[in-house]
Amino acid sequence: MFRWLYLTSLLLLTVQICKAQRCEEFTDLNLGHSIIGTSLKIRLLLYTRENPTCATLVSHSDLSVHPQFNLSKTTTFIIHGYRPTGSPPVWLNKMTELLLSRKDNNVIVVDWNYGAANVNYFKAVENTHKAADNLTDFIEMMQASGASLSSIHMVGVSLGAHISGFVGANLKGRLGRITALDPAGPQFTGSPPEGRLDPTDAQFVDVLHTDIDALGFRAPLGHIDFYANGGTDQPGCPKTIFSGGAYFKCDHQRSVLLFLDSVNAKGTCAVRAFPCSSYKDFLNGNCLNCEQFGAAGCPQFGYDVTEWKDALLNVGPKKYYFTTNAQSPFCMTNYRVDVMIWNKETQWGYMAIKLHSNDNKEAVANIYHTATKFKMYTETTLFAQFPTDIQSVEKVSLKFSTGNVLQPKHKLRILRIRLTHLESKHRPLCRYDIVLEENREVTLRPFPCEISNF
Repeated sequence: MFRWLYLTSLLLLTVQICKAQRCEEFTDLNLGHSIIGTSLKIRLLLYTRENPTCATLVSHSDLSVHPQFNLSKTTTFIIHGYRPTGSPPVWLNKMTELLLSRKDNNVIVVDWNYGAANVNYFKAVENTHKAADNLTDFIEMMQASGASLSSIHMVGVSLGAHISGFVGANLKGRLGRITALDPAGPQFTGSPPEGRLDPTDAQFVDVLHTDIDALGFRAPLGHIDFYANGGTDQPGCPKTIFSGGAYFKCDHQRSVLLFLDSVNAKGTCAVRAFPCSSYKDFLNGNCLNCEQFGAAGCPQFGYDVTEWKDALLNVGPKKYYFTTNAQSPFCMTNYRVDVMIWNKETQWGYMAIKLHSNDNKEAVANIYHTATKFKMYTETTLFAQFPTDIQSVEKVSLKFSTGNVLQPKHKLRILRIRLTHLESKHRPLCRYDIVLEENREVTLRPFPCEISNF
């Protein structure tokens, strides 16, 4: 009898422990739910460094039941977007993991899959306002319990970006930060500020645009707006409709992958962004001056952009451009290349530059987006972007082409070429008196430029 009572008690205790350790999961729906339509339901899943992979379902009415929810820490809300098939976002676990690895904070995944999963996109848009009202009530409860609004960071993806904006507007712009990843364009383009995300919704609003010609929002929406690869046609994404669903969503989803890279790559693969009036001017090397930002230089895209917050607020809203690789690590290495020729006649053409290291590594920048004008004794600036950073450049290969296959071959007579690494403080590299025969690669060893030639 005693043994039976002991086993029963042990079993009950085990059941209680299992219940206490239950990990909540993001709502997993399917296309059937989406076709029928779902009504809005908000679930808040809390992750901390104490439970980085096991979510706790947070009460909407009583925070005292969650001792692990430390309101003195920063709280980051992750808000997903439209879910037409009802499946959980594939990037959610990675984002919570990386955010917790960077900072000891509370990470709350806002699960509004019931409401976002609907073939009727217009219904999902309607639910963004209701979701924002629900989150506003929750954050006000946090504030009443001692949380500071300035310690709240909202990361919103697509529709989630506008939800973040609506919450921020409800709270009179007192939220600390909103990061908007390719805010949704359909049904929001042309809306007044109160009908979408805008800079007054938080103390600092940073926005990334990756699909402005389809699912994303084209115009600036924040204190700083980043346009990756001009905001359209992300490298590595399908170019034709025959690629299936990826053709429609790859550019849009790239925003999340770029942000994840920025969280993961502190100090190792930073993406520098340059203020410019257009992507064309950026590619043409007309926007490489970062003196307005002081010794810190132009801002880095992503998680760490707040290090430039004060300077950005002083400069005012602008568009910032950068280019990326087709896959992670997405960061590229930027060089300013200044060329002066001594051809008597003006030359038009394209340049390919290859950097070589002493351990046989190579990186190539093809400056082919438009023909460059080279004029006698006039310094022409090119913007060269390399997929990797060659730490110690031993040799440089140059190739000039005009693209005119039916005309006689040209020669570009270079009086001086100067390569300046835009991230490094090392002295620029120079080479003098080079003759480039069209379509023939010339490899040479550069030298640190003379001080007078900087």
